[in-house]
Amino acid sequence: MGAFDNYEFKPTGLGEQVSRLLTDAILDGVIKEGDKLIETKLQQQFGISRSPIREALRELEKKGLVVIVPRKGVFVKEVTRRDIEEIFPVRAALEGLAASCAHDLMNEADIVEMEKTYNKMEKAFQAKNTKDYWKHHHHFHEIFINACGNDTLIKILHNLRMHTIWYRFSYKYYQDDFEKSLIDHKNIFNLLSREDSNRRQIESMVRNHIEDAFDRFLEYLEAEKKNKRENMGKIVF
Repeated sequence: MGAFDNYEFKPTGLGEQVSRLLTDAILDGVIKEGDKLIETKLQQQFGISRSPIREALRELEKKGLVVIVPRKGVFVKEVTRRDIEEIFPVRAALEGLAASCAHDLMNEADIVEMEKTYNKMEKAFQAKNTKDYWKHHHHFHEIFINACGNDTLIKILHNLRMHTIWYRFSYKYYQDDFEKSLIDHKNIFNLLSREDSNRRQIESMVRNHIEDAFDRFLEYLEAEKKNKRENMGKIVF
């Protein structure tokens, strides 16, 4: 008798793949706020059984992307003012800490990758390609976060950043603030790439960069909500 004869082996990975695909669709705005995710339709679309679908939906709930309402179903979560007010200050503090820790740990490859990424941000800005700018912006931050040497901090920031980077808000937000964002990231890169930089200065700069976005993000969120309410109130003949 083998050591694992009494255990049932189950293939894994399908639920994780579905979760990733649904996450991308939600962040891209393909699946919108308030949309209902129906298990049977998802089964048909992915051609898989109910079990990995349910696993994926539970994972999306943990990420804060959907809400599961008993006897009603699963719905894409709406981003509220409270969400932004709670998440942004925490993210700003922790991401500043990550940058401070990363300064002593980043290697030459990290610095080179960060410079390349900044250059891609600049090219996207010149081409007015908002989606590409966001993609490279996201990677720029990932470089120093992943280099901070603290796995717990990395994991927490991964979830916090996902909650603040909803494409349907970020596209307009970054388009309005390309130039200032580029200046901020150039300054962050310069500090992280110099050995004599002060860690407190690095932490403060990253933290201020994120906090500066706070009010503008709220303003955009409120404008989107207002437009949605006005459009819903229109009578179509």
